[in-house]
Amino acid sequence: MIQIGLILLAALFFPGIILRTKSIVSGRRGPGILQPLKDIGVLFRKGSVISQTTSWIFQAAPVIGLAAIMTSLLVIPFANFKALLPFEADFVFFAYLMAIGKFFMIIGALDTGSSFEGMGANREALFSMLVEPAFLILMGTFAMLTGYTSFSAIFSAFHMDGNPYAFIYGLISFYLLVQIAMIENSRMPVDDPKTHLELTMIHEVMILDYSGFDKALIHLATYVKFAVYGSLICSSLVPAGWNTALQAGLFFIIQMVFAIIIGLAESFRGRNKMFRNSQFILTLSAIALLAFVVVLILTQKLIN
Repeated sequence: MIQIGLILLAALFFPGIILRTKSIVSGRRGPGILQPLKDIGVLFRKGSVISQTTSWIFQAAPVIGLAAIMTSLLVIPFANFKALLPFEADFVFFAYLMAIGKFFMIIGALDTGSSFEGMGANREALFSMLVEPAFLILMGTFAMLTGYTSFSAIFSAFHMDGNPYAFIYGLISFYLLVQIAMIENSRMPVDDPKTHLELTMIHEVMILDYSGFDKALIHLATYVKFAVYGSLICSSLVPAGWNTALQAGLFFIIQMVFAIIIGLAESFRGRNKMFRNSQFILTLSAIALLAFVVVLILTQKLIN
């Protein structure tokens, strides 16, 4: 249960750290770290406005999206504590949970009957489809290095026995997981959460018809998803055998660094032109595949 508590606690402060980073960099005082939580509190107290043209799918999509993210916490380990529900190939189950949540948000946007939201849903589906191979290749390489296919077993064995490739591959996984998380959560450079330009909106246009309680659930799912990816980053960088208290401290430090990186990226990095997003995302899969081949060579598993 400790990993679930840590992830949920990190999710509470994650969006506020991003907001504060962007405020400081731009020379503004800006809102406090808890402002995103206050905004969600306001949304929870408001009622939802539901269009008569929508079906149950529109109303169920935010709930299913958040439920999928919360269910993924069951397979995420922490330090020497195994996940609550570890099993073989659970990282594939994790990927499918992410896909289920995104799928219902996409069809929820289509359910409105708006061509405008359909445009955003189309882009969201394309980018999610393109980024999925990068994650699966990355985790497949972890599985090949350790000989295990479960998150708990992979991260427990990854840094053991003086693995000479652990540090290098940990850095590669750090870069890839940060980029994957930003794409999955519709952030720079693929999407801009603050834009309202019709031709370039992606995620924001998908949730335009949501309000009140439903919109609060969507924002909560995003915050928890960021913290989940931050937990995977921590597990890939920090050996599982270290002291639990030290691991917990490093967990929050890595989550904070992760949030600061996102804030800096959104402050200094321009948004990609729409036609370049596919190239950028496919590059991540290419990097993951290159790392896979390099690991094959280093571990002498590549058959000539």
